[in-house]
Amino acid sequence: MKFSWKQFGIALCLFLAGYLTFNGKLFAQTPEKTKVAIAVGGKNLFYYLPLTIAEQLGYFKDEGLDVTISDFAGGAKALQALIGGSADVVSGAFEHTISMQAKNQHITAFVLQGRAPQIVMGVSNKTMPNYKSIADLKGKKIGVTAPGSSTSMMSNFVLAKGGLKPTDVSYIGVGASAGALSALRTGSIDVIVNLDPLITMMQHNNEIRIIADTRTLKDTNAVFGGPMPAATLYASADFIKKYPNTTQALTNAMVRALKWLQKAGPSDIVKAVPENYQLGDRALYIEAFMKVREALSPDGTIPDAGPKVALHALEAFDPELAGKNIDLSQTYTNEFVKKANAKYK
Repeated sequence: MKFSWKQFGIALCLFLAGYLTFNGKLFAQTPEKTKVAIAVGGKNLFYYLPLTIAEQLGYFKDEGLDVTISDFAGGAKALQALIGGSADVVSGAFEHTISMQAKNQHITAFVLQGRAPQIVMGVSNKTMPNYKSIADLKGKKIGVTAPGSSTSMMSNFVLAKGGLKPTDVSYIGVGASAGALSALRTGSIDVIVNLDPLITMMQHNNEIRIIADTRTLKDTNAVFGGPMPAATLYASADFIKKYPNTTQALTNAMVRALKWLQKAGPSDIVKAVPENYQLGDRALYIEAFMKVREALSPDGTIPDAGPKVALHALEAFDPELAGKNIDLSQTYTNEFVKKANAKYK
């Protein structure tokens, strides 16, 4: 039986179509869900700088995504948006994947933004000029971005190391911008737990005395005893399973942003970041960025030791984790990061 060239061409096309269908993993795939809602708590912070870069430089669009980012007062509020269904993905602290599993709600982190929390705890020089130890914080008012956020978690851990419980202090949500500055300056809070660029501004004005700092890898190890995963992109396990191509596209954009940040100079950062994030002082903003630069993940990979350190920190103060069998392997995946790094070498 003889085939014409036309028949051969048709047969070849059918073969290639079938090959691409069954071997699609070898090729770029279209996101199943192109419109994605991301919730974040404190978008102006360096903690979430990779997210801002991915948005500002158009990396999400390059991956075929139409991303909408909603900014909340803190990570706990962003998490509520995910649980409530108004957000598909959260740009938030890794610890939430653990605390939510304890409540039988499974969320998974799939790309790391920061390998150090960058969170700083400082006492007010106005209301606590004679501070000597953690014991002095009993009965004091502590300002965090939002109760239940990563800032309050870090504060709880520091308190626990000093012999205090969360109930020994009063937590007040002050956000991550002007509200936090106002609360400290008016004496509404005695302690602030926040991030840069706010912290560097307060240091410059001699408004706080730092008592715990996690802006560098060395300081993070000193506080937590090991690598502490910070900001991630996380979503429900169901979302990741249902939309693997969308999850991959999000990861690709974030890894690309992380790699851009590794090479970018201070002037590049200033140009890429919205002007209102810079608190009216570019020089101070750049200074603050240089303090946290090593805290940014170079490639989005969540270190295997990190989840154990995070669990240990939470267990130090969270009674809801008592007796719970947390499966850390379900709190994160590096599957998508590996593929993203292969794409953006």
